[in-house]
Amino acid sequence: MDFGFTEEQLAAVEAAKSVFSGVAVDGVPSPALTPGAVAEDFDRALWRKLADGDLLSLTLDEAYGGAGLDPIALCLVLREAGRVLARVPLLESCAGALAVQRYGSAPLRERLLAAAGRGETVLTVAANGRSGHDGAELAVRAQRVDIGGTDGGGFVLDGVQTGVPWARSCDLVLVPAHTADGAAVVAVVPLDAEGVALAEQVSTNGERFAEVTLDGVGVPATDVLDADGAWEWLRQALTVGTCALALGLGEAVLGMTSAYASKRQQFGYPIATFQAVAVQSADRYIDLRAMEATLWQAAWRLSTSAPGPLPVAGDVAVAKIWAAEGVRRVVQTAQHLHGGFGADTDYPLHRYHAWAKQWELALGPAAAHEEALGDLIAAHPLTT
Repeated sequence: MDFGFTEEQLAAVEAAKSVFSGVAVDGVPSPALTPGAVAEDFDRALWRKLADGDLLSLTLDEAYGGAGLDPIALCLVLREAGRVLARVPLLESCAGALAVQRYGSAPLRERLLAAAGRGETVLTVAANGRSGHDGAELAVRAQRVDIGGTDGGGFVLDGVQTGVPWARSCDLVLVPAHTADGAAVVAVVPLDAEGVALAEQVSTNGERFAEVTLDGVGVPATDVLDADGAWEWLRQALTVGTCALALGLGEAVLGMTSAYASKRQQFGYPIATFQAVAVQSADRYIDLRAMEATLWQAAWRLSTSAPGPLPVAGDVAVAKIWAAEGVRRVVQTAQHLHGGFGADTDYPLHRYHAWAKQWELALGPAAAHEEALGDLIAAHPLTT
């Protein structure tokens, strides 16, 4: 693979840096200081700036007002978002729109994509299932039925999805579900549709999530992504995007720690000159470089469908292992090297810790990914 980025991708990074430069991490609502959810809504002002900067339409085709870039470009922007703890559904809305563009019907694409690129329609994805451990598509049943007045009939959805990000602030949710023959489909459901109920949930970083219950929710066939691989691709895109967010956060935290250790003196010397501090910082730098390399490998495979010794799921699993473990180690070391100052709520490190834990939980335990990777290796023996 080529680790170099195109001029268009680098231009997207510069645009993202310009937009996110106005975000003060000290101003991000803290779950340590706010009981319940930290805010009723996501950062609408920042969302508007992202739309005005054409960053929400970055990966959409020109026919829908986009730039036609690939998921690598989205990950580059998400990396910048992670650095400042951007409180916007950038990953969910952009990944959902990409899935609709790749697998959705023509009427759905025409109705949805341009509005999503302008930031007028906001998407989220129900990717956690009922418990967060089993496949999300198993939590909802999709029964094919005839729906009066629609061509091709439709589906009726029944089930529960937990931990849906930003659900109370979004317009549509992409819901994975399973049919009677075990196939996975993704339904695009208005959050104000009849039969949809939201129960309040609060994420680890204090954001307003929701448990979404679907009770006999009818969805026309044109609003269902039923092509083979649609849900698998969307799930992988969400995972790779979360890895990008975690990488940006980790890089910001390591930079903060390096600056602190260079100034903080003990016994008359900056603690950065102590061997134990230097070794721990070096280990975390290695974690970040491994997170970066595995992220771009997975994003490249996802963007290009390039062949490899293992399916794309193998590269995604490796990226998840490094991101989930790496971001945890980076923030733990940062807390340790900052001492009591790291727990001071007047200092932004505790905010980074809460967001890192949220993304670590979203990625899932590394042991599970290692098991999945082992199964893939066993099913696809490498040849010499």
